[in-house]
Amino acid sequence: MKKHTLIFAAAMTALTATAQETYLDGTLLKPQLSGTARYVGMGGAMEALGADLSTIGTNPAGIGLFRHSTANITFGIVSQQDAPSFEGVDKTHASFDQVGFVYSMRTARNSYLNFAFNYTKDRDFNQLINPQGSTYGSSQGEATAAKALDRVFDYDVRKDEIVSNSLKFTQLDYLYSNLMNYAEDEQGGYWRNFPKQAYDMRQRQWGYVGKYELNISGNIKDRVYLGATVGIHDVHFNSVADYAELASDGESYINVIDENQITGTGFDVKAGIIFRPVEESPFRIGLSVATPTFYDLRLNNYTSLDYLQNVENEKGGIDTYTGGGDVEYDYNFRLNSPWRFGASLGHTVGSMLAVGMSYEFADYGKTDNREIDGYDYYGYETSSSDKAMNHHTDKTLKAVSTLKVGAEFRPDPMLAVRLGFNYVSPMYEENGYKPGDINSVGNAISGTAYTNWDATYRVTAGLGYRIDKFNIDLAYQYNTTNGTFSPYASTYVSKAPETAKVSDKRHQLMLTLGYTF
Repeated sequence: MKKHTLIFAAAMTALTATAQETYLDGTLLKPQLSGTARYVGMGGAMEALGADLSTIGTNPAGIGLFRHSTANITFGIVSQQDAPSFEGVDKTHASFDQVGFVYSMRTARNSYLNFAFNYTKDRDFNQLINPQGSTYGSSQGEATAAKALDRVFDYDVRKDEIVSNSLKFTQLDYLYSNLMNYAEDEQGGYWRNFPKQAYDMRQRQWGYVGKYELNISGNIKDRVYLGATVGIHDVHFNSVADYAELASDGESYINVIDENQITGTGFDVKAGIIFRPVEESPFRIGLSVATPTFYDLRLNNYTSLDYLQNVENEKGGIDTYTGGGDVEYDYNFRLNSPWRFGASLGHTVGSMLAVGMSYEFADYGKTDNREIDGYDYYGYETSSSDKAMNHHTDKTLKAVSTLKVGAEFRPDPMLAVRLGFNYVSPMYEENGYKPGDINSVGNAISGTAYTNWDATYRVTAGLGYRIDKFNIDLAYQYNTTNGTFSPYASTYVSKAPETAKVSDKRHQLMLTLGYTF
């Protein structure tokens, strides 16, 4: 048996202008339900009811309903019910969810001026999936060969290295081109593809977005409540995707490892109002608006490809080729989330019952991926919209409606029982896909795999107990979302690969300790 070994390593050319990618946008921006145990236990439907620290980030006017100063701290445990077993990775983890306080000052007989600070773990990225399926004889590498043959990207052969200045030339195209797809014989260079039969993807994500918020709020004669919040977002996102394809001979394979780490900050401003239309009634209406979150982020990417390929030679024997290579680079980019708008209703019946309903709207198709394109007179980075990627985002991501309902029943002044339900409409178009040939620098960072997640459903429950100035609250949240995974799009392959059904079902327990003073 003849064996050839090729070891290849390279660093991709530094990108002078960079932007984000649609499916990674969705992962970073997907809304979650988080906050105090009371807020979560009622399904977050407190935007018109107010008087909970977590409303600082949804309807800031809710802080204006506090009549006493208070402080809370919240801890939790999160477990992914349907997580596959990965060696050394636990599907359950502890979580520090919230800490904050409100300082309340009386300014008139029925008017207050309140100041608040709150930290919330706004998003928890922990997730494990292991989709598998058939490639039906196509392969991830076939897409690169087809793109080259169709001149989707122009390329040059320089000192045994395939290079391209095309923005449609991804890091995987670079690796496949140099390691497997391009070959030479007596007639010159040619492109080839090695069919595969099955794929196996092991993907792990972890990290969080922490949100630090400052609020000023108050009320006018206990009828109109106003509030404004400034938020700072702290992003820590990590993902590792281990992707393998196996050929029909049972030996030939490719293995791609794609690692991404994103860190950075963002800021936004929120404003809200709550009013009682009838003076004699506790019925309340709430309205809120939030600016885009303006993110300034940094991504570090590492992608490697290793393979073993058996090839029949002219003598009828088998030559075995093995090799591997990697690319690694990092860059800064900007990302602006869409505007968010909220409306809510709340009503109380004496001191025994409180019910709330909230609706939020955000059009994630209007997410703005931005290229850093220079510096201004003062040395600050300037950016402009990445039109090509934004066009793909507009076609792939949708407007999301979030409906929350919840209730709190107090059979005793010291005891509270809470229930809640959420429906979050799908963020992704059902037929959305990642073409791999977007004329955008954001295309270079993107692997070929993508998942179109469906609607999210949440069921919550909670208990609260108050002793004098102390309160303790417990909450449970069940969150479920299903999705359709594709290892690569059918755009440049002979046959579309089999999609795989994936899901994210998670349980969360929370504990809040509070003190009123």
